[in-house]
Amino acid sequence: MLIFLMSLGLSVAMEVESTNSRREKEKELISIGRQFRGAIGRYYEASRTVDRKVYPASFEDLLEDKRFPGTTRHLRRIFIDPLTGSSEWGVLRIDGKIVGIYSLSEMQPLKIDGFDLSESGFKNSEKYSDWVFSYPPDLVVVRPDATPKSALGSAQNFKSSPVKP
Repeated sequence: MLIFLMSLGLSVAMEVESTNSRREKEKELISIGRQFRGAIGRYYEASRTVDRKVYPASFEDLLEDKRFPGTTRHLRRIFIDPLTGSSEWGVLRIDGKIVGIYSLSEMQPLKIDGFDLSESGFKNSEKYSDWVFSYPPDLVVVRPDATPKSALGSAQNFKSSPVKP
């Protein structure tokens, strides 16, 4: 009986630890996503073309913006996705330019509500890959591979592709 109770307690403790670990990874994903969103936004806003602003064509453009003399970095490094353990990210593109990123994880999120305004579209998402970090945060796009809850609108010449730096 004692062995049964000890193993039951151990399994409950392992489940709690697993849940806590996933919650930490979710927080890390949100932090990293915000950093990517901020970098895309800084690149876009720093555009000096007269007629329109432009998004980056690649992650390398975020690491070193060659449009300016000297070194301009919008992102210091390409982060590892805390949920997949890979540096490969889903990338949202419009007209071949990066407008956002998302995790390639198909796991169901633990967090379903209580997001900041810039992540309000994440509410009730069915999988982590539905959490799209775009610039601006309210950019309306449809990912062809998205679940119905995450398909939010439309964009011309939209392309979604995984990218490994």
